[in-house]
Amino acid sequence: MSTALHPDLAHITERIRTRSTNSRRHYLDMIDSMRTQGKLERSQLSCTNLAHAAAAMPPAIKIELQQERAPNLAIVSAYNDILSAHQPLKDYPEIIKQAALSVGATAQFAGGTPAMCDGVTQGQAGMELSLFSRDVIAMSTAIALSHQMFDATLCLGVCDKIVPGLLIGALSFGHLPTVFVPAGPMASGISNDEKAKIRQLYATGQVGRDALMASEAASYHSAGTCTFYGTANSNQMLMEFMGLHLPSSAFVHPKTELRTALVKQAAVQAALLAQAEHLIGVGEMLDERSIVNAIVGLMATGGSTNHTLHLVAIARAAGIVIDWSDFDDISRTVPLLARVYPSGQADVNQFHAAGGIAYVMRELLDAGLLHEDVRTVVGTGLRAYTQEPYLHDGVLRWRDTALHSLNDTIVRPVSHAFSPNGGLKLLQGNLGRAVIKVSAVPEANHIVEAPALVFTEQAQVITAFEHGELNRDCVVVLAYQGPRANGMPELHQLTPQLSVLQNQGYKVALVTDGRMSGASGKIPAAIHLTPEALLGGNIAKIQNGDMLRLNAITGELNVLVDVQTLQMRPVNPPDLSPHHHTVGRRLFTGMRGLSSSAETGAMAFGGGFADGGL
Repeated sequence: MSTALHPDLAHITERIRTRSTNSRRHYLDMIDSMRTQGKLERSQLSCTNLAHAAAAMPPAIKIELQQERAPNLAIVSAYNDILSAHQPLKDYPEIIKQAALSVGATAQFAGGTPAMCDGVTQGQAGMELSLFSRDVIAMSTAIALSHQMFDATLCLGVCDKIVPGLLIGALSFGHLPTVFVPAGPMASGISNDEKAKIRQLYATGQVGRDALMASEAASYHSAGTCTFYGTANSNQMLMEFMGLHLPSSAFVHPKTELRTALVKQAAVQAALLAQAEHLIGVGEMLDERSIVNAIVGLMATGGSTNHTLHLVAIARAAGIVIDWSDFDDISRTVPLLARVYPSGQADVNQFHAAGGIAYVMRELLDAGLLHEDVRTVVGTGLRAYTQEPYLHDGVLRWRDTALHSLNDTIVRPVSHAFSPNGGLKLLQGNLGRAVIKVSAVPEANHIVEAPALVFTEQAQVITAFEHGELNRDCVVVLAYQGPRANGMPELHQLTPQLSVLQNQGYKVALVTDGRMSGASGKIPAAIHLTPEALLGGNIAKIQNGDMLRLNAITGELNVLVDVQTLQMRPVNPPDLSPHHHTVGRRLFTGMRGLSSSAETGAMAFGGGFADGGL
């Protein structure tokens, strides 16, 4: 029997629905206009159009495409060899094509998208392209689907900006059913605690590059997603909470029999959705309840702060308007049920073994903390996602997840949660609005009041650390890191240095209009500060020595300077031109200029996306 929805979640959901009434109606009208009622998608094409699209296909498939008898599935993939998580995707298209044929459908590789590895570009110039790569991926997905040959979509992607980009692109063709196909995590390497220790030792000069390289290679060592609970693995969690994966498919290892069976079944499911009498596209399937469920999952598991951008962007692509107050209110209501690195010591493999997403979802459903009556790719109702897949005599089946946590240091029931609220807080004050991930921050560091040390470059912070200039209680202020300034790079490179200071007993925090990686969390960090410095944010007026107060308990973020003094201070922006050239950055000039604020998703599409009007 279903449990009544928690009244706070009901209120928040209704608030979002009301706020989104006009934009959602406009979106649904738009995707409805794209339908060819009662016909396959390609029936609207001319014979010339269709001949081009079928020209290179095998004869049997060509006949099906020309005669318009079978649904045709689009495969959109972010495969490349440089992302360990995406390398397994190379073999998926052929698996999908054969599986589609087995149920009377066809499939074509519709197009590829770029896919950046933030682990490679972290701290490098290329990181300044990373956030906007999400929007490029969305546009690439739309280009792939623009041939209007397809009756359902299979999106192949895993990592940071890739899954949000694929989903935003798929929502632009929201009349089509869409199934996401993950690849799974790599096997566990050295412990996350050991890895972090070596990084800190390297930062202080106690070990050399050879020791650091050996440690990193032992962490990132094979095909599959990195095993910490950063943005990539948070993506996989969100796809399950939104019902876009097959149940409990997120954390099955790549290149296993079970993973191959799940890929086949994803193709079969997409074909079944395309053949359904009452076809429901992804844009209709994902409504405000789905978005609330996604935020609940983020809070309950201590997921990546990057999703305070990405979920906003995804929602707006479907005509649903959310903001950071919604995240904050949901975080107040939803308990923290998982501790996975950086919010704990376990990796995602250990999380999955202890019960994983299926266990967390059942606990939340039983407590009335999720909308159960949502539509998913496997039917109506989220309860199906409390099951896990297995093979029996080579046949894919599902069974109920464990009744109890198999390791309560990693995952717990609602009745014995790690914390009564989620892992994220909204901060606001005279500096604007920011978010902070508190699930990994020791309680003693939830309040920091200390003098500001102001920087405008990551390298300046590292140099100051090396010279001992940060050996004090301080709030490191790193401005001009917003989307308009330099593409809003992640600042995970600073985590070892700031962690060393905190371990030495100093009160230290970071305030920035940039991002911190989903792998960061130990340091209290007010991130995504908006308005950003380049657009008149008061972060640009902070001076060295100003007292700053960051209070993650009350949600306060203020520079302790009187209003008149702050207003009168001049702003001297740095020369940002070095961030606008080389490594392809010049090609992103237009995207920087169009980007909306962090709280509206940092989207570079222009038009009505920023205000929710589409």
